[in-house]
Amino acid sequence: MDIAEPLLAAHRARFAEVDALLPPAAPPAEGERLDAATADGTRVTGVVQRHRFAPDDVPLLWSAADTWQLFPYFGDTGTEGVDLLLRALKGRLETEPTGEDSACVVFWPSRDAEAIRAFLDHGLVPLGALGIRTAPPPAAGPAAAVRRAGPADFAAALELATATFDYTGLVAAPRRANTADLLAPSLRAALAEDEPPVWLAEEDGEIRALAHCAWVDATPGSEAAELLPPGRWGYVNNVVTAPGERGGGFGRALMAHVHRELQRGGATGSYLYYNPTNPLSSVFWHRQGYRPLWTSWEVRPAAALR
Repeated sequence: MDIAEPLLAAHRARFAEVDALLPPAAPPAEGERLDAATADGTRVTGVVQRHRFAPDDVPLLWSAADTWQLFPYFGDTGTEGVDLLLRALKGRLETEPTGEDSACVVFWPSRDAEAIRAFLDHGLVPLGALGIRTAPPPAAGPAAAVRRAGPADFAAALELATATFDYTGLVAAPRRANTADLLAPSLRAALAEDEPPVWLAEEDGEIRALAHCAWVDATPGSEAAELLPPGRWGYVNNVVTAPGERGGGFGRALMAHVHRELQRGGATGSYLYYNPTNPLSSVFWHRQGYRPLWTSWEVRPAAALR
């Protein structure tokens, strides 16, 4: 995508100024282009990508079936530039029908307050965040037996992993009827191998909490390098405590173990996705040392964009 060099340079400078942990801004996205100009004539550009997912596609665990994603390039124009691009997207959406299972999405650095003002004004809400943690492992948490999971744990692990979507379906993306089917393949594969790691916290022989993790290398040119600083990162994919055991310390004990193991494995740090609207996870992960680096701003359905 061809974007004017001064605008691209201002875009990169904005990322560097907003958050020191952000990697350099990625090259311009490919897609449909939207253009606008501020009151003083400064040009701003947006790129729109449309993603349609089939019923058995894993992204449906967190995504609408028909997603319009905006990549804004507004340089140093602040709230005004973002506002103009969202207005342009609104106009684009009015040219064709969108269904109920649709969304407008902007994935943007969490600390850019000027952009947040425009997102809120246009009806977007923070449904997801990429949280990053670079702190040393914590001291041992509450007492709990933690072990690596294996193939024999599949049924119990899947039941627990699925249960978390009953709750997140209330406070974030709606729960899909086929959630277990979407989760099963990657969980089964993880349990069949030593890597990626899956850990379980137990008490009296019963599984109380699960952590499904992975390794991700942020190397030059990789997708991960567009989101994370360079290095080997522990990805905390899914963590859940049994509904009746929440608040009992099993999650803290499990993650204290996981963080130590990830560091032992050479992790630069760890990262995860959580829902800022979730009153449990948003508090839990901040106490674990994570802080938001990127936030996914969404409005559902897409036609609700103001």
